Amino acid sequence: MKTRAVAGGVAGLVLLLAGCGGGQPATPAPSTAPSAAAETGTLTVLAAASLTETFDALEKRFETDHPGVDVKLNYAGSSDLAQQIVNGAPTDVFAAASDATMKTVTDAGLAAGTPKIFATNVLQIATAPGNPKGIAAFADLAEPDLKVVVCAPQVPCGAAAAKIEKATGVTLHPVSEEADVKSTLGKVTSGDADAGLVYVTDVSAAKGSVQGVSFPEADQATTNYPIVVVKNAPQAQLAQQFVDLVTGPDGQQALEEAGFGPGK
Repeated sequence: MKTRAVAGGVAGLVLLLAGCGGGQPATPAPSTAPSAAAETGTLTVLAAASLTETFDALEKRFETDHPGVDVKLNYAGSSDLAQQIVNGAPTDVFAAASDATMKTVTDAGLAAGTPKIFATNVLQIATAPGNPKGIAAFADLAEPDLKVVVCAPQVPCGAAAAKIEKATGVTLHPVSEEADVKSTLGKVTSGDADAGLVYVTDVSAAKGSVQGVSFPEADQATTNYPIVVVKNAPQAQLAQQFVDLVTGPDGQQALEEAGFGPGK
């Protein structure tokens, strides 16, 4: 009863003060709603096939740091990806495996800024585990009884192989030229080829399903990996944040652990 009496008294006092105040409305309490909407949407990244394992890991990291954002990664040969961008495919970020394929995009005026080289790579010979054919040097790939597979010449890994051929005077006679480095590696893992020219990072990512044979001439065709936000990107702000992740400490550590060389 005592509590009710006090409550009634307070209620009456409030009514009295409201009457004296001329009916002025009370000041509303400060809003606790967030000042900006949470990040949502799809971020589309076109990336060279040789970046698959590393970018898959960075995708998870980015989505964890940006709840509500879905990173859509499209992997293929860099030349095919560059052409998709030129043809108008909606893209936020392009990560290429060569300066030449990135130039296709920049020459078309489709880069939002200056591409940054975030990693480098070199070729390595992939063989079946145990290297049953005894391949020890790049020149061994020219042996007539050896089934060798390479990337197509317009693809960065194929262009690097051609550059090494020219530098060494060794001419290869591949049984096939593949659309990207993962397809080239697949020919070796399936047994359709005795050896393939892929990147050292692809051999590492294969986790023992192939054996890598390094050769000194590979340094004559080091591959640069440039990245850029695409002009008129649907998610331009998120795109820049993804580029910052790739070029920042966490991205660089992931790339180094995968076997990539440092950017420039």
